[in-house]
Amino acid sequence: MGSYDCDVVIVGAGPTGLALAIGLRQYGLSVRVLEKEDSGKREARAGIVWHRAMEVLADLGCADRFVAAGVTLNSTELIAQGRPVGVLDLTARGTRYPNPLSIEQDTVERLLGERLTEAGGAIEWSTEATAVRVAEDGAEVEVRGPDGRRQTLRCAWVVGCEGSRSLVRNAVGLPFDGGPRRHLQVAQINAKVDWSLPYHGDRTYLLLDKDLSIGCAPRPGGGYRCFAFTREADTTPLAPVTEAEMRRLLMRAAHEPDVWLTPTLPLWTNRARFQDRFARSLRSGRALLAGDSAHLWAPIGGRGLNTGLRGAHNLAWKLASVVHGWASPELLDTYSTEQRRTALRVLRRTKRDVLESPGTWQTLLMMRLFGRRVVRSRWATDRIRDRLGDLDLDHRESPLSAHGGGDRMPDQPVRTEGGRHRLHDLLSYQHWTLLSVGRRPDPDPALAAVPAAYAVPITIREVSPTDATSRQLPDGALVLVRPDLHIGLRARNPEEVAAYLGRWFTRTGAARDA
Repeated sequence: MGSYDCDVVIVGAGPTGLALAIGLRQYGLSVRVLEKEDSGKREARAGIVWHRAMEVLADLGCADRFVAAGVTLNSTELIAQGRPVGVLDLTARGTRYPNPLSIEQDTVERLLGERLTEAGGAIEWSTEATAVRVAEDGAEVEVRGPDGRRQTLRCAWVVGCEGSRSLVRNAVGLPFDGGPRRHLQVAQINAKVDWSLPYHGDRTYLLLDKDLSIGCAPRPGGGYRCFAFTREADTTPLAPVTEAEMRRLLMRAAHEPDVWLTPTLPLWTNRARFQDRFARSLRSGRALLAGDSAHLWAPIGGRGLNTGLRGAHNLAWKLASVVHGWASPELLDTYSTEQRRTALRVLRRTKRDVLESPGTWQTLLMMRLFGRRVVRSRWATDRIRDRLGDLDLDHRESPLSAHGGGDRMPDQPVRTEGGRHRLHDLLSYQHWTLLSVGRRPDPDPALAAVPAAYAVPITIREVSPTDATSRQLPDGALVLVRPDLHIGLRARNPEEVAAYLGRWFTRTGAARDA
């Protein structure tokens, strides 16, 4: 194909596309981000950024500005058929970001766009990709610019992040399997609510009734994002949501005769039905898919935004490794395998989510009989928090995980270099980290030689956990941590580490054609 205009063309400037562009820019790649719209979202979509996605944003260099712009959520109060069930503490352990964040998609896109500019990238607004052609050594993207002029961009890789009608996915012929989610719709409004439940700026309410689930989450600027999932016939017209309708739903769920709403300005409402769809693969040669181009489902739990951010986080370091010649393109197959499996797990969880799905008689009975006991159980609430925050999602079945690898490495206190540190402060999205745990031969020439033997950046850290029973850091182990915080390998000697790296990465001085 000859010379390239850039390393990567990203089609679509939503949160996933922007996060991917930031990650690639941090690795020094040249990136073109194409967006056919003339600006970012002008309406308040999405809602919650969960714990694991906050770690992603930290790696992309913008978590602090998200915290400043959003509302930190500390708890959720559960109410079933008008009766209080209990309060679930949302504060998780093992992460620098112990609480989820209420923030809306227009703000998400603005903050990511600002960070992309800082990283040396830009969004090309009013620039539409009209055709994509993929060859063995690159791709061509036909583009129509703001002035209507057409040009052809030549790139090493193209990534579709443009949503359910993905041009990239269609161009390479990847099936988008699935169909409608039956008998489910959501009605949403941003409003202040006058009812008996007290307003806590850091607490959400979840109210369950027969065939109805309502959530009220505090918003930046005041008021709530009110969302009601209902069981409706698929033929029900998608009429605009009205204040009166949401008021009736809130009265029904709260079992209160008087509930009043005052919509916040600018007025925002939404009604939607949903599709559950998955691309059969997230890679076809030099074309890749991410975000809603790769998978989509009902927004129960706000999982679309969060899963898209985590997918971009997974893809960026792998694509950068291939472009730099540190790894062969085979590494990108692990992105497809891992992200697709993760997304399928998330879909299954949304279908089993008894807190936000419309209530059944069985769910309501369980809430009455066991709900209070569950929210008082530390074991149960820890599991619920880790699941809500996506902290328990692993890549254990990935080809890139060996000898007990795959889990996310939790943050924890460790001793190293004569002091006490948080483990995540010693890790980096810009390189792999080889943790030498506890007592090992000092010095160990074989261990010291490992990073220099491979082109991919690797940093060695000697650590000792303050908790001697740490499952992730057993004494005497060598733990190889990926840039995205997942464990690639647990080993006992440098030879095992070298064998693992040799399976995936180029040896120093033997660059591969990317």
